[in-house]
Amino acid sequence: MLAPANPPLLPAELQQHVGYSRVFQPGRLTFGFIAPLESYPQTVGPYMAGHAAMARKVDDAGFAAIWLRDVPFYDPQFGDIGQVFDPLAYASFLTAVTRNIAIGTAGLLLPLRDPLIIAKQVATVDQLSGGRFIIGVATGDRPTEYPAFGKNYEDRADRFRDALDLIRTTLGQDWPVHQSKYYGELRGNLDLVPKPAAQKIPAIVIGHAGQSMAWTAQNTDGILSYTADPSRVAGIVAEWRSLSPDIFKPYGYGTMFDLDADPDAPFIPGRILRAGRKALIELFKRQEGDGVSHVGLHFKPQRRPASEVIDELAEYVLPHFPVGPAPALTSSALVDAA
Repeated sequence: MLAPANPPLLPAELQQHVGYSRVFQPGRLTFGFIAPLESYPQTVGPYMAGHAAMARKVDDAGFAAIWLRDVPFYDPQFGDIGQVFDPLAYASFLTAVTRNIAIGTAGLLLPLRDPLIIAKQVATVDQLSGGRFIIGVATGDRPTEYPAFGKNYEDRADRFRDALDLIRTTLGQDWPVHQSKYYGELRGNLDLVPKPAAQKIPAIVIGHAGQSMAWTAQNTDGILSYTADPSRVAGIVAEWRSLSPDIFKPYGYGTMFDLDADPDAPFIPGRILRAGRKALIELFKRQEGDGVSHVGLHFKPQRRPASEVIDELAEYVLPHFPVGPAPALTSSALVDAA
C-alpha cells in the first residue's frame, strides 16, 4: 500500500512541539530505542553501565527518540524490570545529558499513578527538556502490581480514560473546572504550573490500554503498538488511518530486535525482529510506504554490543530515513534548556 500523495498534516497545536514533530511527520519513518540501551538476559536485569554515554551516542547519531518503560516492581513471572529507574525521574536526567532527541514514556501506568502528580511531573520534564517530552500512556499488563497499589485490575481501562482526561484538562487549561470519576474534582480555584513548553503536550497510547482503536484515534495523539508479524502492518495502518482520515495521527510500533552481523542476512519472522541491515532497510522502506511513522527498537535480545549496533544503524540505515527539521519553540520555556 502506498502512502497518500497528500497525507494529512500534523495538527496545528502539535506542529510546534519539538519532540513530537521530530518523531512523527506525515510520510516519514523514524527510529528510536526502548531503554535500556543494552542487551540483557531474561532473568537478569540490565546493568545500566554507561547509560548516560549511550544516550548521548544515540542523540548525536540522529535517532528520533528514547522510550522509557514504567515497571514499578520486579515480578519473577515476567522476568523484566525495564530500564530499572522510574521513567519520569530518568526522563528528567536524560533531558539534561542530551540535546535534540525526544524523550518519551512507553508508557506511564495511569491506573497506578496519581494523574495530577503525573501532570505536574510531565510538564516539568517538558519544560526542562525544551519541549522534547512525549507522554506515552498505558494500563500495564501485570495483574500482580495492582493489589500493591490498592487498585482494582478489572476497572483499569475505565480508570485509564478518566486519568488521561484529567491530565489533559489540567495541562491544557488555565484554572480548570473538571469532575473526575475516580480522582477528585477541580473547581476553578487552582491552576497547575508549569504548563507545557508548547501549546500542547502530546499523549500517545502504548499498546492498546484496553481501548478500542476508534477511541484511541479520537482521544489521543497517536499509538505506539506492538507487532510480531510485519505482514499485518499494512492492514493495521490502513484501519488506523481510516479512523482519522483528515488529521495526521501517527501509527508506530515497538519490537525487540537483533541485528545480524552479516549485512546480507535475511529477515527471520518471529517475536524478535532478526535480520541483516539490507533486509531491514527493505522492510522499513516498505513499512514507510504503508504509513508507519515510527519504530522503537528494543535491545534486550541483541547478541552484539549495543554500541556497535548503533554505529551500524547510524551509518547504513538512518541515511534512508532522515529525521525532519525540528521547529523553533514558539512559547518561552521557564528554563533555559540549552
